[in-house]
Amino acid sequence: MWPQTPRGALPCLLLCCASLLTGCLGAQGKYAYKLMNDLFANYSNALRPVEDMDKSMNVTLQITLSQIIDMDERNQILMAYLWIRQVWFDAYLRWNKEDYDGLDTIRIPSSYVWRPDIVLYNNADDQFTGSMETNVVIRYDGQIMWDSPAITKSSCKVDVSFFPFDGQQCRLTFGSWTYNGNQIDILNHLDTGDLTDFVENVEWEVLGMPAKKNVITYGCCSEPYPDVTYTLILQRRASFYIFNLLLPCVMISFLAPLGFYLPADSGEKVSLGVTVLLALTVFQLLVAESMPPSENVPLIGKYYIATMTMITASTALTIFIMNIHHCGPEAKPVPRWAKKFILQYMSRIFFVYEVGETCKGPKPEPEPEKLPKVQVMNGQAKNEDLKPKVESFPEDLGPKGLERDDEQEQAYSTASNGAYSSWKESERLGDSELPCSGGKEGKSKGCSKNHCLCHNVSLVANIEYMANCFREQKAAQIRTGEWKKVAKVMDRFFMWVFFIMVFFMSVLIMGKAI
Repeated sequence: MWPQTPRGALPCLLLCCASLLTGCLGAQGKYAYKLMNDLFANYSNALRPVEDMDKSMNVTLQITLSQIIDMDERNQILMAYLWIRQVWFDAYLRWNKEDYDGLDTIRIPSSYVWRPDIVLYNNADDQFTGSMETNVVIRYDGQIMWDSPAITKSSCKVDVSFFPFDGQQCRLTFGSWTYNGNQIDILNHLDTGDLTDFVENVEWEVLGMPAKKNVITYGCCSEPYPDVTYTLILQRRASFYIFNLLLPCVMISFLAPLGFYLPADSGEKVSLGVTVLLALTVFQLLVAESMPPSENVPLIGKYYIATMTMITASTALTIFIMNIHHCGPEAKPVPRWAKKFILQYMSRIFFVYEVGETCKGPKPEPEPEKLPKVQVMNGQAKNEDLKPKVESFPEDLGPKGLERDDEQEQAYSTASNGAYSSWKESERLGDSELPCSGGKEGKSKGCSKNHCLCHNVSLVANIEYMANCFREQKAAQIRTGEWKKVAKVMDRFFMWVFFIMVFFMSVLIMGKAI
């Protein structure tokens, strides 16, 4: 059992402990002021604090990367938030801690002590602001530790050859501005920068920050100048650019081959190609505004240029194919090699068929009408060619049959003014040349009722003329249809060619991301 304490003794005990602690703290403060007066009585922060001026002073440097604020690719400037720790020994700031009531460290403003003039060599800040004026920690053995935060702007050589799947290496070189290697030797505390307190960046991923000491002799001076270079290895997070720049370009690129699939009579084939070309030009300008003006063309820029070239070629080919499609009746017949290669083989490969045509065989051609062929000169048939054909005509083509054919004859004459005039001329010539002008008696004796050459010759001439016109029109339609089919086959061929080109270009640029 613990002895019981009287009720009034506990408050007295607490009051005694508090007064004792206050006295101890007061003693520490008194010794701290005494230490400050003793240390800085004859101290100067203008001179390098070494006992032998011929010996160099070691300064240990440690860099902690806290945040990447901005990466300006166009101006090639990296803006970062760093914690800089510098440690060195001051030969004139030592004391025996037993003489100062065990006081081993003090914290004073950094402006009171000598500080090494270590700066960022590749500084790109126009204001040249250094580290923040923070306190230094002085230990009893003369060790001084100075921790200061700094927002630095450093020049960084940006290589955008593989944008947006690129990686950058930005160097941060720290060294003394006036002291050479014989006076100050800079050492790196760790082989790499400290990334334990790094705040993740939304655009850049930090893969590492190795440190390396260099000793360089510059052209201005013969003494060596040591420095510590931290290489910040960055990898761009490309998801933003994939969804906002790359995928729209790929989808627009796949619209270009579809221009060949549009019917030629729609009138929108060329308009589609021009619209796609303008859309890619806008995306190309967006990429060019954010990239530095260098000789290295970004990967996405190469993809845009290749796609724009392909769309330009497709538009030119579309104009050429439309010219073939709109070949009129005056066009020459399709060459034999084109009929064999394009209309027979390629049309089956690309599944281009006409109405009634299958993949097994061509479209069956209708049998030509069996009409007598008569040589026509200036719209008139020769009588010597008509006489043997007229005699073989059936009885329906006699005078009675002609009465039934008057309506058909008028329909033919209204369809073609030339045919009608030719019919009148041939009728006049037939009355004068053929033996049918013997008066009523001669006419009745010289002309048979069913085989009168006066009427049959004129009818055959008209029919033959219209048949020739129909043959020429049908031949012109066949030629026009063949040229239209050639244009359609070429459309399908170039559509698949450009689809394959767009697919392979998209696979190549996506392969850079893997």
